[in-house]
Amino acid sequence: MSVVIPDDILLSTKMTEDELKLEIAIMLYNQEKISGGKARAWTGLTVIEFQRELTKRGLCINYDVEDLQADIKTLQSMGLL
Repeated sequence: MSVVIPDDILLSTKMTEDELKLEIAIMLYNQEKISGGKARAWTGLTVIEFQRELTKRGLCINYDVEDLQADIKTLQSMGLL
């Protein structure tokens, strides 16, 4: 599926297409509608670049206790903890 944003709307935002795409991706990520990985893949940003963009906007990484526990299990299974 593709979404078409009319040129006049893009021009009125005074943003480039990539900037608007980034804003939409961050909005969806912040609302927990998409993961950081999906947002990064769509925008072409690295993990660090995406984190910088979140920081610029005063947003935090979506990472909860379940994520931490899953990461600990993964590290344990790899023998790193």
